[in-house]
This record gives sequence, structure tokens and C-alpha cells, in this order.
Amino acid sequence: KMNVYPTRRSASYPQRIYDKTKEIAATARLVENGYGVEGAINGIPFPIPKVGVEAIWNHLLRYRAESASRDIGQAAPTRGGKFTLVQFHDEFYMLYSMEGMTEADLNNTILFFKQRVMAPARLAGGILLVRESLNQVKEHRQAWLYNPGQRRVRRAPNVAYDNPGTAADAMRTSDQFDMYNGAVDRYDWKLVGKKEIYVPYNSYKLQDPSVRNRDILTPLHINQDLPRYELHRVWVVDSTLKEGARHIYKRRVFYLDEDSWQIVAVDTYDNRDQLWRVSEGHVINYYDVPTLWTTDLQAGRYLAIGLKEGNPPYNFNIQRTLEDYTPAALRRAGKR
Repeated sequence: KMNVYPTRRSASYPQRIYDKTKEIAATARLVENGYGVEGAINGIPFPIPKVGVEAIWNHLLRYRAESASRDIGQAAPTRGGKFTLVQFHDEFYMLYSMEGMTEADLNNTILFFKQRVMAPARLAGGILLVRESLNQVKEHRQAWLYNPGQRRVRRAPNVAYDNPGTAADAMRTSDQFDMYNGAVDRYDWKLVGKKEIYVPYNSYKLQDPSVRNRDILTPLHINQDLPRYELHRVWVVDSTLKEGARHIYKRRVFYLDEDSWQIVAVDTYDNRDQLWRVSEGHVINYYDVPTLWTTDLQAGRYLAIGLKEGNPPYNFNIQRTLEDYTPAALRRAGKR
């Protein structure tokens, strides 16, 4: 079942992002065999991509506000529909998108991401901190974990690629968060082109905090009365695992919304070239601060991320500084 509605191209960014996109179109370039970007700040670096990895960089560098926090739930129901809710508090500090930021001031940093597990009690208190790099050869992603049992902060190099996502019951890899994140070095990226397909869009029912989780999380798949699908143009990128590289997904086909550069759907294939998992990003537009966010859903025994029941609205006005995203700050936050 797919509820199809009239197309509404509701994705919108602040005007300064469109202005910067025009400005950097003449300067943005791939470096290090596509593993980094130079000559870009704030805007979409490759509005008319010529190769697949440029489209993926557009997704990685798209506008998502300057800073934000959210409280969300995650669940991986059994085939019978039973689930344990994992509750997170997430923070995003988007250096690349900040007004007045220069490429030099970035210090090769796209963003900082901090995630604290709030529930259940056996997992509560763990905190993850990630620093994402713009040139992934110059500096790999840095990550740290605070362990509440040991009261220690340790480096977490495994928060990347196909290592399991946090408390996801092996239903998500680290690089599937936000549909795709992190380094681009393990795949060859082919730009297939544009096409019109039905994709998740303007999914306000799924984002309504008054909708109960138990009404969303039905056996085998989410309640299909809630998602909304529309006909939109997307950029298609077909990625295949490089020879000698390791990942549980041999091939991934990405569908990127042409207006926002958000990945809205992904088909993932196993090492036998069989379709294994399907991910959908159910996006909405935030009219107070124009941006898009996503909920990840995987087919089969599925994973749902971004459950809103009982949670406050996303906060796009958090006041933070760089000092809030250091291992020392992580240690202090863990002891509160």
C-alpha cells in the first residue's frame, strides 16, 4: 500500500544558502580522488553534478540549520511486532552551514554530532561525539565514546562504515545514519542521472508527536496509513564496492531529492547481488527555520529512527560553542 498525494515542492533553504551555492559553483572542486572538497562553504558545492560522488557530497554538505537538538526514539520490532524503545538526545553543530563561516575557519570540519542514550536504563548515559571531516584523506573522522560504567572517554574508530549502529540490533550500519554519512572511499560512484519516481515526502503524520509509537510500529513494516508519497525528480547514484574494500553492502543505489539533496531512498544489495534492505527517508519541511530532516526505515524486520511520541519539537536555537564538542566536554557531560 502506498498513499500517493499531489506533488508539493516544499523543500526550502534560507536565501543565503542559494546565494552561496551560486557563488561557489565556480570554485568548488573534488580533491584527493573525490575523498574531499575544496573551494566550498555554506552552499551546495555541485548543483549540477558531473559524477556520482559529487551528488553524494551535496547530500553530506546540504543545509540542516546551524545547530539543532532533538529527542527521538528508535525501535527494531520483532516479526511479531514487539519492540523496545531506545531514546536518544541528539545535537548537531553545523560549522559548514554557519553564516559568516569561511573555508579557512572550518579547520577541515563539516560538523560535530553528539548523541546521548536516555533509555532504556541498561543503555542510558552513554554518549557519542563525532567530528566529521571535509577532506577525508587529510583527516579521518574522529569519534569518542563516554562509557558511564567506567566513567571514561575513549576514542571510537569503529563508528564508521559497516560497523553496527548504536543499539540498532544489527539492523543499521554506522554509515546508514541520515541515509548516508561519512567517508566515500570504499565505493565507486556512478551518476545514473535524473528520473521521476514516487518517494516519501511531506510525511507530517509520521512526525506528529501525538501519534503513538504502537500505532506506527506494526509487524513486518510500519503502518502504511501514515506515510505520504509524492512524485518527485531525483538524482540517482549507483555505488559499487571497490575491489579489495570491505563492506556488508556490495552495492547501494541512492535516490536524492533534486531540491534539497537529501537522500530519500536507498536500495542495498548483498554480496550475492540480491536486494537485501530498502531504506526510506520520510522528510518534512520545517517552516520556522527552513530545512529538511529524515526518519530512516528499513524493510523486512525493520528499523525505525526518529519516533516522536511524547518528545518536544526539534530545537533550532541551541546555543553552543566549539568547546562543547571536545572529549573533555564529553567527560563533564557524562558526570552530570
